[in-house]
Order: sequence, then C-alpha cells, then structure tokens
Amino acid sequence: MSRTVYVLNGPNLNLLGKREPHIYGHETLADVEAQCRTLAAELNLSIEFRQSNAEFQIIDWIHAARETAAAIVINPGGFTHTSIAIMDALNACKCPVFEVHISNVHRRESFRHHSYVSLTATGVMAGFGTHGYSLALRHVAQLFAKEAANASGTNKDRQGSRVMKEAAEKT
Repeated sequence: MSRTVYVLNGPNLNLLGKREPHIYGHETLADVEAQCRTLAAELNLSIEFRQSNAEFQIIDWIHAARETAAAIVINPGGFTHTSIAIMDALNACKCPVFEVHISNVHRRESFRHHSYVSLTATGVMAGFGTHGYSLALRHVAQLFAKEAANASGTNKDRQGSRVMKEAAEKT
C-alpha cells in the first residue's frame, strides 16, 4: 500500500511569513515543507508537497493523487470558500482528505465560515497555526497503524479500515 501523502497548498500560501503575519505567523511555506518532510520521515511516510495559485493545477494534483496517494492534506486557501471544482475533485478520491487552515476561520469574516472542502474532508484542522499540518500527518500515520493492527487481527476497532482499504485498492 502506498504511504504517500499529497500536501497541497492553495493561493497566496507562497506568501506565508510575509502576508499578514499577525494572522498567519512568520513561518514561510519552505519552513512548513521542511517540518512536514522531517515529520513524514519519522512517521515512515513520503510526501508530495506542492503549492499553486491556479485552481486547475490543484485539481490536476488531486487527480494524480487519486492514483497514488494514501491521503491528501490540503490547505485550499481562498479556494476553500469558492471552489466547487476542487470539492468535486476531492469527492472523486477514495483516500482520506484532511483540510488544514492556519488561522481559525470561524473567528474571522463570515464569508470564511463556509468551506466546500469541508463537505468532503475526513477531518479539519483550523486555528492550530502551521502545526495543523503536523496534526494531519500524525493522524494519517495513526490510520495506518490502526489498519495494520486490524490486518493482524489484534484490534477490534475497525474505524478507518474502510477508508484505508479503499486507498489500497486504488494503488
């Protein structure tokens, strides 16, 4: 089974650390990527870390993930509130999807309270700063551990096994 996690970042995240640091902090996207790569190695995961300001590019990456990824971690940025196309692409994936937002979108402007991505996401991390990426990766690793325990027959808790089984079938 693939242990590749696609970590996808939407518009303006290339400006992380420079754009509104009072909201998003001072870490850059390169810092986030380095942290994700370090943690992924510790968790025996591989990652495809990507960022684009173009909706079509994110959709193309989601389509690629359908074939190879065990999970998707996505910070869709401004596309969160506008992109039915990204939601539809994620709906076509059988792997778990984790939505990450650096800020707590529910404490901000009302238009940020609606997420098309949340309608398809397995889980949502919001307001944890860039630590939300680590939380998502750790949860993916935990799903793998549960699946391994289920496969060995030592764990009666089957939550998550359907999702991981579907991900395995497509790889």
